Amino acid sequence: MIYLQQLSNPITSYQITAVIESALCVGAGGSSGSLADKPIVRNSEGNLLIPASQIKGRLRHECEKIARGLHWSICDSPNPQTMCPQRAGLIGNFERPEYQVSSDEGNYHCLICQIFGNPVLASRVIFDDLICTEDPDNLPEVLRPGVTINRRRRTAEENKLYFLETSPANTQLRFTGQIHLSGAPSYAGALILAGLQHIHALGASKSTGLGWLHWELPKLPLEQAAWDFLAKGFEQ
Repeated sequence: MIYLQQLSNPITSYQITAVIESALCVGAGGSSGSLADKPIVRNSEGNLLIPASQIKGRLRHECEKIARGLHWSICDSPNPQTMCPQRAGLIGNFERPEYQVSSDEGNYHCLICQIFGNPVLASRVIFDDLICTEDPDNLPEVLRPGVTINRRRRTAEENKLYFLETSPANTQLRFTGQIHLSGAPSYAGALILAGLQHIHALGASKSTGLGWLHWELPKLPLEQAAWDFLAKGFEQ
């Protein structure tokens, strides 16, 4: 377990809130106590939540796309062999001065790894689960039926009916948590805020309208130097 107060670097925390505009389906496969084949995930107190691992994974993916769009060479997650510092089979300028995190020879890590970490570099950002602020007693169980589709024949499979548990639809549920930055590079705040703005839906069945949201984000202290640094990707 990680205790923030025991970390050597100072911690700066920011609250973020996801406001769900439709029903949300963040499943917990194998859970009991529900008629659904895929119940929605809850914490020990029964509150609906969006796991921190899902937020971090989606945010890393969006930040990777933004950095590549700015012409920075970025490793290929989540396979450890194609991530920094191995980068097996990848081409690009990974030995830029901006990628060197210490004086050790060959210790180069792309911009994304310097924020989110990799197998040999600790993450500079820690995420909380986003917890629904609504009392669980006010949220009835909602089951949504579905059927498996055979993509080749474009027909429904026989005996493949299933049920998803979702949150109530169109209730503007608020899921709140914090992002903790510890020793993060100067450009981290700008990239994280831009990446969050690119996440428009979370959870399962997004293509059928589930999990669509908007964010209420903090005002991170962003300086022009952060944007100028990110723009240097075009100089390689």
